[in-house]
Amino acid sequence: MNQAQIELWVIEAQGGCEKAFEQLCRHFYPALLRFTYKICADEAMAKDAVQNCWMKLANSLSKLQDPRAFKAWVYRSARWQTLDLLKRQSHEIVDFTDEEMSDALIAHDHNENDADKGSRLRELMNGLSELDQQAIHLFYLENMRLAEIAHVLGIPVGTVKSRLNRARNNLKKQLE
Repeated sequence: MNQAQIELWVIEAQGGCEKAFEQLCRHFYPALLRFTYKICADEAMAKDAVQNCWMKLANSLSKLQDPRAFKAWVYRSARWQTLDLLKRQSHEIVDFTDEEMSDALIAHDHNENDADKGSRLRELMNGLSELDQQAIHLFYLENMRLAEIAHVLGIPVGTVKSRLNRARNNLKKQLE
């Protein structure tokens, strides 16, 4: 999808065109879902975060002054929605009985065994810090520019560069 089409949809959606907003949702939903899942590793939470993101954007899209910034804006919103859900979840800790805890750990181990079937690189990436993982994901998988990544993560461009460089060097070293 070319940038001009996305900008046109943004402008039309800002003008109240529901079809344009739906097109934006359809276009960005899969990538946002991958990104939010990378942050929380919970499919249901990732879907909730993306849904919350779109609901919030529906009410605030008119505030976006530059349609070219939409991609970074929507990713930043999705990231914040995911972090908010993670924060809420951590406040809702439930006391488990020993048996319930054992069942939960067994289920977690089963899921971990399924995940072990993934590539070695993905495994090594999981050893990186959360922000490094997010920077790598946005740069390589979402093809975002450094300035867009800086906006999404809320850090300076120079920090994005150093995080990407450190992460690449770390992965390269581990692969050798």
